[in-house]
Amino acid sequence: MFRSALRSAMGAGFMVAAMASASAQVLEIGADNSPTGLDPHLITAFPSFMVVNGNIYEGLTAVDKDLKVVPSLAESWTVSSDGKTYTFKLRDNVKFHDGSAMEAEDVVSTIKRVQSKEIASPLASRLSAIESANAVDPRTVELKLKEPSAPLLASLATIAIVPSSVETNKDVLQKQPVGTGPFKFQEWQPNGFILLAKNDNYWQQGLPKLSGLKFNIVPESATRQVGLTNGQYALLPNIDAATALQLKGKPGVKLSETLELAYTLIGMNVSKPPFDNPKVREAVNYAINRQEIVDAALFGAGVPGGPLSPALKSWALDVNEFPCYSHDPAKAEALLKESGVSLPINVTMNVLPRQDIKDVAQVVQEQLNKVGFNVELKNQEQGQFIQDWRNSNFDMFASLNAGNPDPDEYFYRTFRTGGSTNVFKYSDAEIDRLLDSARTMQDQAERKKAYDQVQKKLACSGPVAHLTYGTLFSAMRDKLQGYEVMPNRSLSTLRDATY
Repeated sequence: MFRSALRSAMGAGFMVAAMASASAQVLEIGADNSPTGLDPHLITAFPSFMVVNGNIYEGLTAVDKDLKVVPSLAESWTVSSDGKTYTFKLRDNVKFHDGSAMEAEDVVSTIKRVQSKEIASPLASRLSAIESANAVDPRTVELKLKEPSAPLLASLATIAIVPSSVETNKDVLQKQPVGTGPFKFQEWQPNGFILLAKNDNYWQQGLPKLSGLKFNIVPESATRQVGLTNGQYALLPNIDAATALQLKGKPGVKLSETLELAYTLIGMNVSKPPFDNPKVREAVNYAINRQEIVDAALFGAGVPGGPLSPALKSWALDVNEFPCYSHDPAKAEALLKESGVSLPINVTMNVLPRQDIKDVAQVVQEQLNKVGFNVELKNQEQGQFIQDWRNSNFDMFASLNAGNPDPDEYFYRTFRTGGSTNVFKYSDAEIDRLLDSARTMQDQAERKKAYDQVQKKLACSGPVAHLTYGTLFSAMRDKLQGYEVMPNRSLSTLRDATY
């Protein structure tokens, strides 16, 4: 009887062990491109964000799947009556992956690092309202603002907290990231894979449930698809509509989708001809048929959109609010004649190396060439594309950019004179005034009015022709549970996943 009970207990133990083993394993992920770096304050490309954001690094706040700001490394905060002092209470017993405690000094150092001119972070504009950051005690941080900042809490979700020891170092985190997240960096084989291991000291009890994440760099879409269908990979995150269509209905594969915040765009360098002329920029918008782009390049899985995603229902204007979004080649030709620019207009368009963006670029090229442009496409590898983008070394570019839950996070750094990602060299006094005032407003209705004006002006004469917002898909093995696709492309829900 004792032996029988022992055998039963052992059997139950083996079952529990087997179940634990089934869920606690390294999740194999198929990724299309290798990251260009892993420093959360310097990266600008999706392949880097996919690895680090929410997995390796965390901010004081976070954004949930409903795009609401929630606590993260700060468990709570208070705001002074004048809106110019924020006091954050940090969680207890949070450790960096190197074993050191995460304390208020690290938060202060992180903010100084992002604001530093020497670091030159593209996130600097998001913290421009902060006048000073002080460590009141090891678990309390006080931020003093120059003026009230309505988007501050949302912006802080994008500022990864790093150890104070790296404050002035521009190199170390690019290849050896150290954060507080559910997974920690273990190995990077360039163009091969990036391996993250479970953070056994993670502050959120019981998480993560997987023992690690392995991002396999597989540029060929067909190879990634075969890998998913045969079980080699468990997840293909953030795939385009063409890939989703090919995987739909495959045995053992399921799809998850949402309308994303990221947008396709044509960027224009307004510091030199011909795009220094607003009539030429307006002509570009009239020449573009956005629905044709959705149909031809996104396989119908998306919608035409303006400067803000329709997913941001409380902020985005309908495209009918923008006259230049009506496809009108004759109007485009008339504007080019009015501009006085010699025709045809010979320009080069740099193209982000993604198949969907290559498809978008080809459609736009054809549309523009019909009205007086002569557009040459320049397909680049990712590192070169990003370098040229940062250095404003382009006439035009076709790309896919991440969106944000609060308009300020996109508009201020991108379109404000001197903004940290204003690679277009755009400057407009009215836009500056509206952006400066909107970020200090505490009344949501008043902010909405300001951003409505910003959207209407940027849509037709700004340096960006916004095109579409796609349906964002993730394809996975049906055994993968707990992972949810996020509108902002974050993979942070993998901390809850089992496989």
